[in-house]
Amino acid sequence: MTAAANSPALRLEGVGKKYGSLQALNGLNLEVPRGSIFGLVGQNGAGKTTTFAIACGFLKPDCGAVHLLGDGPFNAKRHRGRITALPQDAALGRDLTLEDQLTYLGRLQGVTHAKIRGEVDRILQLVDLTDRARHRTKTLSHGMLRRLGIGQAFLGDPELVLLDEPTNGLDPRQAHEIRQFIAGQRGRRAIVVSSHNLHELETICDHVALIDHGRLMKSGTISEVTGRNEEIQIVLAAGPCPLDPIRAALPTDTIEWDESTQTLKIRFVVQPGREAEDIIAIALRVLLDNHARVSSVARGQSLERTYLDMPSGHAPPVLPSTN
Repeated sequence: MTAAANSPALRLEGVGKKYGSLQALNGLNLEVPRGSIFGLVGQNGAGKTTTFAIACGFLKPDCGAVHLLGDGPFNAKRHRGRITALPQDAALGRDLTLEDQLTYLGRLQGVTHAKIRGEVDRILQLVDLTDRARHRTKTLSHGMLRRLGIGQAFLGDPELVLLDEPTNGLDPRQAHEIRQFIAGQRGRRAIVVSSHNLHELETICDHVALIDHGRLMKSGTISEVTGRNEEIQIVLAAGPCPLDPIRAALPTDTIEWDESTQTLKIRFVVQPGREAEDIIAIALRVLLDNHARVSSVARGQSLERTYLDMPSGHAPPVLPSTN
């Protein structure tokens, strides 16, 4: 296997980009593993769209290095058909039929004439638009247009797919089906998903990066970023918490009790033969033996809570995990 094949799907090293006086990216470091479903999180203006545009070759960075599929920055000859994207405000030809639109885009992405008919049929079935194949795109609803846009990003066999707010405007059932499809691509290709729906990202992604003011603040697996292997939170119904018995049962762990939220936090270190599930079992046994009523148990924080707790501004970035 070549060095390029072993490299990340996307790596940005110290990438900077300015629009006049606005610093969109400020030394951004980012690494997307091959075959991963990678969430990109940040408020409006954090640099997500600029990151996508630089990865696709639409924009050139002012500084830093871009490594796409181990073959340097985007080059049409090297990367044609290997990287695809769904911009948030993607516009499709209004007067083309769906099958003509997909045929045109597929041919641009390098799908051969012999295979394009089958690819178009596959994509239309994927996004449940087969019955609209010969309709013009201007007749589609917003949700249908969004599904068509998602479908075109999977024409051919891309190695890296960039999706900006893919389920925006879809009804709950359609959004669920698209999430299921994206999750099913894990291991086949790398997919970077930018979304403000953090629950959605936590559901489908295995890696995530939090960015702010164009800099990486935190990155790694979902478990690393949310602390699933470091902390357990147990919410109790109204009543006292048996802190002394808990501390006696878990003497090497850090125990905190927040009476205002009725939340018991247990911070621990995973060791061989001692995983999160073992800590949960011990804690629940003690709580139930002491007649505490358990409302919920969670490993770590939610991705939303992790993001909201992230310091805003220009704090020093945390480099990507090497795991």
